[in-house]
Order: sequence, then structure tokens, then C-alpha cells
Amino acid sequence: MSKEVVIIGGGIIGLCTAYYLQKEGQKITVIDKSDFTSGASHVNAGYITPSHFIPLAAPGMINKGIKWMFNSSSPFYVKPRLNLDFLKWTLAFKKSATSHKVEKAIPVIKDINLMSRDLYEEMKSSNDFKFHYERKGLLMCYKSDKVGEEEWKIGKRGIKEGLGVQNLSAKEVEKLEPKANLDIKGAVYYDSDAHMTPTDFMSEMVSYLKSKGVTFFSNEEVVDIQISNSTISKIITNKQELTTDEVVLAAGSWSPLLTKKLGIQIPIQAGKGYRINVERETNITIPAILCEAKVAVTPMDGFTRFAGTMEVAGINHTINPVRVNAIANAAKSYYKNLEITSKEKETADCGLRPCSPDGLPYIGKSSKCNNLTIATGHAMMGWSLGPATGKLISEIISDKKPSLDLDAFHPDRKF
Repeated sequence: MSKEVVIIGGGIIGLCTAYYLQKEGQKITVIDKSDFTSGASHVNAGYITPSHFIPLAAPGMINKGIKWMFNSSSPFYVKPRLNLDFLKWTLAFKKSATSHKVEKAIPVIKDINLMSRDLYEEMKSSNDFKFHYERKGLLMCYKSDKVGEEEWKIGKRGIKEGLGVQNLSAKEVEKLEPKANLDIKGAVYYDSDAHMTPTDFMSEMVSYLKSKGVTFFSNEEVVDIQISNSTISKIITNKQELTTDEVVLAAGSWSPLLTKKLGIQIPIQAGKGYRINVERETNITIPAILCEAKVAVTPMDGFTRFAGTMEVAGINHTINPVRVNAIANAAKSYYKNLEITSKEKETADCGLRPCSPDGLPYIGKSSKCNNLTIATGHAMMGWSLGPATGKLISEIISDKKPSLDLDAFHPDRKF
């Protein structure tokens, strides 16, 4: 029997959820406070990353965070503030950053990334709509022996997980990227990864879903959610009231503001990331992460994107020129022939990534509200995990057995 489903949030998670739910014959409505052309789903690096199996909450990140806290150009910046939700999140992050918890998380993160990559490829071959997708792997480029050793240690862990990983010298990297003119000591290369052009995909996905009867309400903000007998009875926006059988919360960094209305606590902090687009020839053909600078480089369809930084500073879209310059300086430092211009820096944009304390997303039913399914907290892996999350949420709502064990992602988990 067909269900009416309202999805709150029109980013990659919300759209992929709509994609799989409509294939199950459900009647879908997607609400977003923007016009479906902005946000983290449009300014990310476009990576599909089985290589990123280490969660953000890893041993050593606390010390790095403290070291970087007072440097606004550092790759990982946490703005200290007297806010109860922030303090609770910080404590939960600290509890999660242990070797034991990270070891448990590694296969879980790897498996959901591989599932998502396969679903992207399935989507591509279905010809439902056209989009840019290339599987060229990922170069983890390093300038120092110390960082090279750290990256290769992670690489060897990846091999243990069944991934294809090689430690390449600068000469070997040059064979892969002959015209990029990289100034590095070497790179750890993962052949498992792929990349895309996010905005093109999002635009094509919206058009496809509209053609399949999915309803979209843009520039519409959910201001209240009414609950009766542990069931959401009404969604109130700034424009209308909606009733529905099922609700999917995929509102990214804004999700906790809505769950609070239901008496549900979802620990999330917004992690701001920046991007600069270079719309001229860079001779970069393979995605790369510039390890010391923590900057991601992606050859997209018609331009090259430089993205980076993790700024945990609350919900705001203020562009900090210091952080933009840090990305531009990193590009120049690693690519000898490349200098990002002032004009290109002026077009920089940012997006807010919803970060859970343990680095794992929240995917699953809320035990406190029987028609609410939560899909948020993906941090830097939102783009990578879009299809897998959408498929899993669709399976839950359609009363099917999920393709993966969801215990590690449970929204009610304790930290």
C-alpha cells in the first residue's frame, strides 16, 4: 500500500531518499528552506570515498583541535563557546575518539561507502538522468616523510579492508598526472574512489523526480511539528500545514532544531567547509587531497574545485577570507604552476556539514516517534553516502529488510 512521505530537506540525502522511495511507489513531498540550488550538497568536493574509512572522531583529533583552535587558518578550527549543546557534543566527541571505537567504525564506514558507490554506478547505468561520474581514484598527496608514513599506515589498514591502495613516489605520481606539476614527496593512491560534479547532479535529479510526480516546496521553512500519541500529526511551515503518513528528517545541520520540537536530542554541530572554483585549464585530471593542508582538489565537469577546512562555529554562512586564502595558498604550494586569482577567491562559497560526535551518520527510526525516520549527521561524507542512505531509508519506510545492519547508525545511540 502506498504511503505519503514528507521529506524535510532537499540536499543530497533528501533527494536520494525521494529517488528510492518513488521507485517503491510511495507518494513523496520534499520541503526545503532554500530553492534547491544552495547548501553543502552544492559546494562539496563531489567525492565518493571508500578511502575515508577513519571517522572524524579519531585519536589525536582532540589534541589537533586544541592546537588549531586559536588559528583561524588551520584545517580544523573549533570556535570555543559557552553553549550547552556544543559542550555536550564536545564531550561526546572526546568519548568517541578512542582506538577501540574507531576500529569498530572502520568496516561500517567502508561498507556503506562501497554500497553508495555501487548505487551511484547503478544510477548512472539506469539512464534515469544524465550526470558526470568518473572513477579515477584518489591521491593522498604529502610533502613530508612524517605525513607520508601516517598516510601509508592508514593505506595499509585500507588494504586489510580489501581496498586497492598503493604508496607512490613523486615520479610514479607524475606518470599518473604528467601535466599537473605537483610539488610533493609522494602520494598514497586509492583506486576505489570516484568523483562527480554536485550541482549538475542535483539539478538533474530534481528534474527527474518532478517528472516522476514528486512534489517540491522550495523556500519553505518548517516552523513547527505537532505530535499526538507518539506520532507526527502535522507539519507546519511558514506557508502551509501538511499531514502525512511518514516523515523523513534530512535537514542536515538544522535537524537538531526540529527534533527539539519533538523532545528528541540529536547531537550535531555544523562544520563549515569552503570551496573555490577555477574555471580555466589546470591540467589536473585525478582528484587529490593535499594532506598537510587538508584541501580536496576535484577535476569537475568544466572546472576544478578546491575545497577544504572544517570550521565548527555554529550555524552561519560568513565567508572568512583567511580560510579562503589558506585553500588558495595550499593549491599554489602543491601545484607549482597554479595560482588562484583574487577574482576566483571572491567567488568562494561555503556549506554547513552536519557532524555527529562519533563521525557516523544517524540513519533509522526514532524510538520516540513512530512515523519519523532520521537521516542526517553525515559530516564530510554526505555526498558519498547519499544513495546508500536514501536506499536504506526507503527500505525502512517500505517495511523491507535494510541492506546493511543499521545498529551503528541508530539515532538513539549513546556516546
